[in-house]
Amino acid sequence: MTEPAVAASPYLLRPDEGEALWFLDNLVTLKATGAVTGGALTVAHFVNPAGFAPPLHRHLVEDEMFYVLSGAAEFLCAGSRLAAGAGDFVLLPKGEPHAFRVGADAPLVALQLTTPAGFEDFAAAVGVPAAERRLPEPGPVDPAALGHAAALHRIEILGPPPR
Repeated sequence: MTEPAVAASPYLLRPDEGEALWFLDNLVTLKATGAVTGGALTVAHFVNPAGFAPPLHRHLVEDEMFYVLSGAAEFLCAGSRLAAGAGDFVLLPKGEPHAFRVGADAPLVALQLTTPAGFEDFAAAVGVPAAERRLPEPGPVDPAALGHAAALHRIEILGPPPR
């Protein structure tokens, strides 16, 4: 997990700035990490391809939130199905099993916020720097490596992606 640190000076990141990773075939650009928020918050800009769905999982430490910028997805959490589109905000509380499925027609572009910080460490452990793989095409995901990295970052993989 990210070590708490003193918050950085104010800064501005342009749309194409921030550490970019391919994480489970999603382009993730880190905008704020625990290193600059004193361990309080991670903010990541996600571009999820149409039809993408992560495995059913739960965060043991972090609340996870999404502010949808464009596209649509159905979020599943605590027995609820939450259909979200541009301008919608979704909160997935820590400890609750959840997943989502991006609509088939367009990518989902969203800001993902996790509190406290630390999600960036999981993304870095599983992901590949975007500079090493420029094309947005599926890459191999080793389920054992994903499960191991998740466990190290206090995330439990509970099942396959939703259908």
